[in-house]
Amino acid sequence: MWRKRTYWVVLLVLAAGIKLFSLFPDAVEKYYATSLYPVISKTQRILFGWIPFSVGDIFYMVVVLALIYRLYLLVKKIVQRKTNRQYWWDLARKTGFVVLAVYVLFNLLWGLNYNRRGVASQLGIEVNKYSKQELVEVMEELVHRLNTLDSTARANRTALNKKSVLFRGAIHSYKKLNGTFPVFAYAYRSVKPSLFSFLGNYMGYTGYYNPFSGEAQVNTTVPLFVQPFTTCHEIGHQLGYARENEANFAGYLAARASDDPAFRYSVYFDLYAYSRFYLQAMDSVMAKSFDDQLRPQVKNDYLELREFVKKHRNPLEAVIDKLYGQYLKANEQPEGKLSYSEVISWLVAYARKFGKDAI
Repeated sequence: MWRKRTYWVVLLVLAAGIKLFSLFPDAVEKYYATSLYPVISKTQRILFGWIPFSVGDIFYMVVVLALIYRLYLLVKKIVQRKTNRQYWWDLARKTGFVVLAVYVLFNLLWGLNYNRRGVASQLGIEVNKYSKQELVEVMEELVHRLNTLDSTARANRTALNKKSVLFRGAIHSYKKLNGTFPVFAYAYRSVKPSLFSFLGNYMGYTGYYNPFSGEAQVNTTVPLFVQPFTTCHEIGHQLGYARENEANFAGYLAARASDDPAFRYSVYFDLYAYSRFYLQAMDSVMAKSFDDQLRPQVKNDYLELREFVKKHRNPLEAVIDKLYGQYLKANEQPEGKLSYSEVISWLVAYARKFGKDAI
């Protein structure tokens, strides 16, 4: 009995300590995000990166199967009237212990990165509100980049069918970026196709990071032109940029630095969609005028992606979106899923500091 109480005390002290520590972003940045976490993440990638399949996905699958089995046993006991007050108390206690342990492990392995200063502080850029004119200037550059890259990116696109080409390209992008900004150094690759890619089409995700194994998973069944930016985004998570807008910005900087036109096209493709969302709310006529400036093949890519999403739309996706939005809000991202598109604020801030041509 004393041993169980000791475990509870240790977990409670750790959880309280984590919560208290998370209130001090400067300390999180200095002692965790740029000191302890890099050691943890590199160790994870060394341990699991060489394995050709996703260890994290296998872990998730085992957990889901175990939960289903536990639920079956619970329902069976209820039906057989074998539950009593002590049974429910023991179940609540065990569930609380597991939840507390997962909370502590999640934050120690990665989750504290939600509370760091992050990439804006590292690059010395100020992210704040932007004007309509600033957004329009950024969109003009995005349209120009998309139209310019269209032909060469399309010629390189089929090569991305080989996942080794896709993943090597993303790693090389970060290597190039590291030459300009050393904070983006990426060692020991661990990027893999998701074992649940097909399921992801119906759940609405193109990639995800597993904090328990340190692996970056990519949904490799979505349209090819989406995959390069997604891969760079997930590596951004591996580097400790937990918030989605930060991972998007890290992914943008990496893909933009790539020698491969398909990577640069992929990131500008996503950024145009994000920026158009905001301009549509400000001036729908002007948003439509930007659409008209896109080359026909670029428009076809947006149509293809729209049809792909529409084909896989289902009631479960809306529930998952809502739950994921709540998860993001609980982790320092009050805008929920809109946090992804907040990368435009970062892009405008970057243009302010380095000039529009640097986009």
